[in-house]
Amino acid sequence: MSQLFGLLLLLAGMYFLGQNIMFSTYYSPYFWRNLPALGSVLAIMGGVTSLLFFRRQTGSLGWGLLIFGIVLVFLSGGVMLKPTSLWNFMIAFAALISGFKLLTEGRLRF
Repeated sequence: MSQLFGLLLLLAGMYFLGQNIMFSTYYSPYFWRNLPALGSVLAIMGGVTSLLFFRRQTGSLGWGLLIFGIVLVFLSGGVMLKPTSLWNFMIAFAALISGFKLLTEGRLRF
């Protein structure tokens, strides 16, 4: 039962965090204008994957990829972050993290 509740919390957290991120595409005659947007998505995905699944082997690489991806988000014009309140972000992030812990471990440790 706790894993089902964890899955629901994980999906709710992803939904509420994903509402404030917009990806836009536009046609550009030059291929290098879209590289920061593509790089930011790939770096963030790689960083989150390495932190969640390969923490012992690639922990510092995961944090480096996350920081690099966040910098590229602000450099690119293709990924736009809508304004959100700190309260909304905190609740969504807490639901995401607690859902993941419930799904993987079956309990929360504070």
